[in-house]
Amino acid sequence: MTDELAIDIATASPRRRHWHDWIGYAAAAWSLAYGALGLYWALGGAGFPFGVGDEELMSEPEYAFKASFLGLATPETAGPIIAALGALGAAAGVLMARGYRAGAAPWLLPAFAWTTAVGLTVVVQDYRPLVVIAYTPILLVSKTFFGWPEGAGWADLYQPERVNLLVLLLAGAAWALTAVAYRRRIGDACGRCGRTDDARPSRLQRWARPAAWTAFAVPLVYCVTRWAWALGFSLGIDPEFFRQGQENGLWLAGAALATMGGIGAVLTLGLIQRWGEVFPRWMIGLRGKRVPPMLAVVPATLAAVLVTSAGGMYLRVVAADGVTASTWPLSLPETLWGVWGAALFIAAMAYHQRRRETCGDCGGGAAPAA
Repeated sequence: MTDELAIDIATASPRRRHWHDWIGYAAAAWSLAYGALGLYWALGGAGFPFGVGDEELMSEPEYAFKASFLGLATPETAGPIIAALGALGAAAGVLMARGYRAGAAPWLLPAFAWTTAVGLTVVVQDYRPLVVIAYTPILLVSKTFFGWPEGAGWADLYQPERVNLLVLLLAGAAWALTAVAYRRRIGDACGRCGRTDDARPSRLQRWARPAAWTAFAVPLVYCVTRWAWALGFSLGIDPEFFRQGQENGLWLAGAALATMGGIGAVLTLGLIQRWGEVFPRWMIGLRGKRVPPMLAVVPATLAAVLVTSAGGMYLRVVAADGVTASTWPLSLPETLWGVWGAALFIAAMAYHQRRRETCGDCGGGAAPAA
């Protein structure tokens, strides 16, 4: 039994470490499965999660397109498109996983992968994935210790359409990694770390500090408005609407979300500070220890994608409805979230690049011999 366990560990570890070997196949498999769902919906199958099939959006049909790029989609039109893109993605994913580079493939395949990644993580998304991820810890604490809010539970937060958007978000991340792995494969770079023999100073580091400070400042504009509401300052919004928000706890929930955003803004500075690399002294049990890079990179990248997609929705809302003295606090601060997301992503990538260790595959990053 011990020998079998050792063999299992030895064979499993490389699979976890060498994600670049299988990520293209994973993206292809997902595309094929989701494409099959598209065909199912086109043929009249139930469960279409976009547009007219999105019950949450259809509760306010006039708001649907403002909230979602696919707010007006129908299974008859979107289903065949999803099926076709799924089939195309399955083929592209396999070709990229195998390192196919004939003809125009070296630029055509990455272009498809990145377009798909941006489409799935930003274009088809709206504010709801951000709501689900941000409110999950809030609901966990409030329901566990305070029994609040009454009459609301996990089913209200994790609605099917929202879960579908989260799945698309994960698929988009897989396609982005597929594009990265393919570029490394055909560019003769190390699949694990991305380094090449022609190592040059990265321009990314020049933008690390201004990007981090931007990602710190932008969310505070939003936070200030939500804290103000919770403290009783209406900031000029409709008095009746403000009163209703006070009665149903809406402003307290908004303040809780804003507080999480504020904490995230402060943590963003760790991407350029010493305490973002070594745990500070006040963290008992961890002080002086090295901060695992992915502990910062993964949440920062996820937050960057979520706020960018939500910011796109608010841009549509402002473009359609405009802004007045009584509505600006509701949506104008969120229109800056695209800037927040871009700055946070740059800061996270610069941090990741700076903290890369010696690669166990290619030896890149090792100190030169004396």
